[in-house]
Amino acid sequence: MYLNKIYKTRSLQVLCVAIAFVSMLFNGCQNDDEEEMVFPPFDASVPVEVTGFTPESGGAGQRLVIYGKNFGTDVDLVSVLVGGKKAVVISVNGESIYCLIPKQAFGGDIEVRIGQEENKVVAYADANFDYQRKMVVSNLIGYKNDRGDEPWKDGRFTAENDTDRASGFWEPSFIKFDPLNPKHLWAVFDFNNGLYLINFEDSTVTKKRSDFDRPRSIDFTNDGKYMIIAEDRGGENDRATYRLSRDKDWQDREIITRYRQCNGASVHPVNGELYFNSYEKGQFFRFDLNKYFDEGLGDKDYEQLFVVQDPGWEYKTFIHPSGNYAYIVIINKHYILRVDYNWEKKQFNQPYLVCGRLGSAGYQDGVGSGVRLNTPYQGVFVKNEDYVEAGKADEYDFYFTEQYNHDIRILTPEGSVTTFAGRGSSSINPDPWGYVNGDLREEARFDQPTGIAYEEEEGAFYIGDKSNHRFRKIALETKDE
Repeated sequence: MYLNKIYKTRSLQVLCVAIAFVSMLFNGCQNDDEEEMVFPPFDASVPVEVTGFTPESGGAGQRLVIYGKNFGTDVDLVSVLVGGKKAVVISVNGESIYCLIPKQAFGGDIEVRIGQEENKVVAYADANFDYQRKMVVSNLIGYKNDRGDEPWKDGRFTAENDTDRASGFWEPSFIKFDPLNPKHLWAVFDFNNGLYLINFEDSTVTKKRSDFDRPRSIDFTNDGKYMIIAEDRGGENDRATYRLSRDKDWQDREIITRYRQCNGASVHPVNGELYFNSYEKGQFFRFDLNKYFDEGLGDKDYEQLFVVQDPGWEYKTFIHPSGNYAYIVIINKHYILRVDYNWEKKQFNQPYLVCGRLGSAGYQDGVGSGVRLNTPYQGVFVKNEDYVEAGKADEYDFYFTEQYNHDIRILTPEGSVTTFAGRGSSSINPDPWGYVNGDLREEARFDQPTGIAYEEEEGAFYIGDKSNHRFRKIALETKDE
């Protein structure tokens, strides 16, 4: 996915337009002693001409300067359409119009209308603006009524009648694509007893099981035959992890390990062993899943590799696609550790800090311990094409949700953290949360996002937006957004 390239291109375009517009102002005001240029008002008896525009390409929100003649000086008389969509006109000075490119201006044709409604004069640019789609946030599934008490209900992604729409989704989610069927996105919710299928083949959400007890994570064995569920239960002999079988439509259950308070479980993507944890003392366990399938193992036949800090550490583990390392996301203490894989021993070594600071909740982009996080929850590795072209050893960034920063952040292999999406629309109010779609940073808002999944072919992210009672989507804008 060429996310970095998109951002770099847009930044250059914004800079070019800013330079062009400042130059225009400077040339008009270069000498304070010179008489200020006065443009005549619009003359309806004279044709309007469009002679050019800058820049030639860009996306929604891009600043655009249109050059021509007989534009007049009254903004209220000027309207601009780009690709059939109405642009916001900022100013007009007779020979130039300053406006903003509207959303979904895919056609790119530029139309300028000057005058009163009953007597408008219209002109067109000879060339089209090259509209470039950008990543935006949109709603995928769910709604929230005025009372916030819509039921947990199977249904369609969208429907005219709320009774036909899927709803609920107000607990922390964990979501995972089926490795053998990219049209199936599976979801579990803390404090909810269900296993949910988000089916992109027929645009429906269906609760497939109702017998879970605080499910905390989903993973799959490397051959895709089994789904691994982690449950957070209180007893030492309660089930911690269990498997469901694809050939039984996920309706069976066999317990793999037993222990209390498991927050998550992950399968090593190369060697196939299972790693899970306990909130009790922060224990990190290894279970030989290959031996379990080949020879059989008891549900207590796992080993403790290390302890993460102290009792009461809630965390989830996300293993890099190469298997070389994993990130341990400490949910309730606001930092992320890295743990490297020992290929000779086929197990992980001791963890060390990557970003954030123990117990220091906050919001700050940066590097390493200078970063401030607030309840990071689920993450996913995404290949960065810039890294591939540069021949870097690690080709993946790590995108993760933050429940109480209400955003999606990016962690690079070097330990740098930036904000990818959310916390926008600052003109509404100073709060970073809410429900707003649109541009990733300028507009979009989330409210306690938790689950995140990435579909590589589409280049789209899916977000479980807890307090908005929705699943959101981040992808290149389309006509349907």
